[in-house]
Amino acid sequence: MSPHAELAEAVLAACKRQGLMLATAESCTGGMIAAALTDIAGSSTVVDRGFVTYSNEAKMEMLGVTSATLTAHGAVSAETACEMAAGALARSRAGLAVSVTGVAGPGGGSAAKPVGLVWFGIALTGREPATHRKVFADRDRDAVRQNTVRTALELILARLAR
Repeated sequence: MSPHAELAEAVLAACKRQGLMLATAESCTGGMIAAALTDIAGSSTVVDRGFVTYSNEAKMEMLGVTSATLTAHGAVSAETACEMAAGALARSRAGLAVSVTGVAGPGGGSAAKPVGLVWFGIALTGREPATHRKVFADRDRDAVRQNTVRTALELILARLAR
């Protein structure tokens, strides 16, 4: 069972109450958000699908992220997170999509985009996609990924509460 089981159960219950299917678009977590949700029996009534788009090519092919966005802003950016979430929504039966793209480390960081930086996107049918930036202090790869899953689930709950 996922260390995020309680949060995942709350997300599933909130989506079910609102009659929403959910899709994930994950880069730095490699499917961990979808796994946290689908660890729970009965999640198939809410979880439509998960896109693991680790490469830029996958982001473009599977989610419709534009090469212009990736060239201008990079994979780890608000713009890419937004396009990932919107693309997951458009390419699924879901009414809600969450995306994550970041630098999990231990390498790959820079002054502008340090290890621990993650951009989150949330798209809800009929609303403008929203993004959220977080830089995790614990820059251990596993900690960044686990904290990203937790934060994504919390952001979904917050968005559904509005």
